[in-house]
Order: sequence, then C-alpha cells, then structure tokens
Amino acid sequence: MADAGPSPLVQINPKRAKKDGFNLVTENVIAVNLEARQLEVELLAYDGKTVLLDVAEDVLDDLQKIKPGDGATLRIVEEDGKRLVKQFRIRAKDPNVVKVDAALMDLKDSHWLNRKYAVEVLGELKAASAVDDLVECLDDEVGDVRHRAYEALIKIGAPSVPQVIPLLVSEEDELRQSATEILRKIGKPAVEPLATALVEAEVPLKKRITKVLDRMGYKPKEA
Repeated sequence: MADAGPSPLVQINPKRAKKDGFNLVTENVIAVNLEARQLEVELLAYDGKTVLLDVAEDVLDDLQKIKPGDGATLRIVEEDGKRLVKQFRIRAKDPNVVKVDAALMDLKDSHWLNRKYAVEVLGELKAASAVDDLVECLDDEVGDVRHRAYEALIKIGAPSVPQVIPLLVSEEDELRQSATEILRKIGKPAVEPLATALVEAEVPLKKRITKVLDRMGYKPKEA
C-alpha cells in the first residue's frame, strides 16, 4: 500500500447516506491486498487522494480479478458501523460499457426511479449482457419498471429470446403475456431461436412456443 495514509472514507460519504449504500467511481485502483481484503483507490475529485476500503467476504473472487491501474465502479454499504465494498465492476475504457456497468448496479437500487432509469439506459444501449437482469425486472414490484424492462428486451431483440422463452409457461399471467408480446414484437429475429427451443421443449412449453410462432405467421415444418 502507499506510504501516505489513505483518506478516511467519511470524506466521500454522500450528504444523505442511503441505507442500501452508494456508488463510488474511481479511474485508478492504487493497490490490492488480498490477504487483508482491502482495496486502495484514487479519488480524482479529491485531488488524487486515496482511500482504503475493506471488501466484503462474498466478493473476494472478484477482488482477485482487479489489478492496480484498473478503473472500477464500487458499491459501498455500511454494515455494523463499518463501510464495505459489497459489489464492484472493473470499468472498461469504452464509455458505453461503463454506462452498462453503472446501470446494472443501479438495477439493485432501492429507489424505483433509479431502477427505471437504469432499465431505460440498458434498452437504449441494446445491452445483450443485461438480458438476465432485465428479465428479472419483469417481476419488479413497480409497474413502470416492469414496463420499461419489457420495452428494453424488445429493443435488445434476438439476444433476449432464449431467456424470455421460459416465461411462456410462467404461473404469473402478466409474465406469460409479457413474454408472448416481447417475442411477437421482436419479430423475425425471434423465429430461429423459438424454432430451436421448440425441438427440445416439454409439452406445455412446446404448445406455447407453437402458438407464438403461429401468431407470427410461422408454421414449423412437420418432422
């Protein structure tokens, strides 16, 4: 670690601390100490001062992947009076990748407006890597977030299809209807993955897939 003592984390605490934590974006990881489970990062907004952060045990696998010189987006939470890094993503130089990483973290935010905005960003960027998370958002407690996730999956298109297909046999009416409409609105790019899934699907799912394909004007060839 650096010779000079790191700045205390309290200097970067938001004016109104959130119970579920806050994001900290750094362009430069200074040092990684796996044994001590600590991460030292540079704070550009504070004239290059550094801060030493403890890392939660459940993200130690990720800690092994990050290296000095990397940029990172960190999720800081407070547990038992101690601030910990509970989640982080190594940030790529591509600005769109950075936006996707930040939006994926905001999907876990407790405030629905932040989740809604994050879903919109992922849809606009057509982030295929976010499909699993967006599918989960179809079951969000807030209707507006669910609707935005529905729209985002349609924008992403074909990469959404394999994860949406299983929802056709969901026990929830809304999820079944959303899945049907997502696939129908994706249109032609959904046909091939639907036809592929049809081959190995169990009877209930097979019936649903066939119905969706029929609504899209596609008739599977008889075996």
